[in-house]
Amino acid sequence: MRTLIATAFVSLDGVVEGPGGEPGYRNSGWTFKDIEFDEAAYELKGREQGEATAMMMGRASYQAFSPVWPDMTVEFAGYNAMPKYVVSATLREDELVGNWGETTILRSLADVAALKETEGGPIIVHGSAELNRNLADAGLIDRYHLLLFPVLLGAGKKLFSDTDKDKQSLKLVESEAYGNGVQKLVYDVVR
Repeated sequence: MRTLIATAFVSLDGVVEGPGGEPGYRNSGWTFKDIEFDEAAYELKGREQGEATAMMMGRASYQAFSPVWPDMTVEFAGYNAMPKYVVSATLREDELVGNWGETTILRSLADVAALKETEGGPIIVHGSAELNRNLADAGLIDRYHLLLFPVLLGAGKKLFSDTDKDKQSLKLVESEAYGNGVQKLVYDVVR
């Protein structure tokens, strides 16, 4: 069975929208504005490229990443080389880019559950706030890789759902605090 890992830059109040400067969000680029860069805080991102064997995202994140990431051969070489899965009921095959390697469209959370049952290594979920919430609500996420930033953003897409559901326990398996206030938090989902 494959491990599904949600990875995110997240504000203290749970916002994940626009961390790198994506347009359309009033606080776009919040991970870099007014926060001192500390290379050590991003070690987790490099490690993910080496450990994951596939990448998953929702339609909106795919459409944001696919025109840009294939040309980022230094920063995202590991991600660019791995197979990609896009979870979307609406994305068409002819909308997939041709220069980003093997890409498979999964049409439902049942398809994600079936993929998890196959042989292979970890699958990392990038961006995709709505997909992450749906995966968590369906009990499909196994681990969280979070870089928690010392900011409160208020409005914005949240990582965690506000669905009224039973408590979900997490086990902290790795953590570190950095001089710039960023914290690395790695949690396994307790089943």
